Amino acid sequence: MIDTMTQKRLHVSTHGGARPYIILPLTQLDQVTALLTANGVPFEVGEEVLSVDGKPEVAWIYFEEGSDSAFIQTLLDGIP
Repeated sequence: MIDTMTQKRLHVSTHGGARPYIILPLTQLDQVTALLTANGVPFEVGEEVLSVDGKPEVAWIYFEEGSDSAFIQTLLDGIP
């Protein structure tokens, strides 16, 4: 799936020892959460959204520690 703001693919981040997460445009949140739910992937949507320098708002989706990041990335990559 392509991030509508950056025009790059959405990426499951595992940096810094934090649990896996995705940062995505708020406008894509419903589509991504529907995909994750349909595939039985446990997740939590961050409570806050953020807009920097007047850019569109972004949201965070967090996954459980030990989640299969490669599987989640494969799901995201399967959506144009």
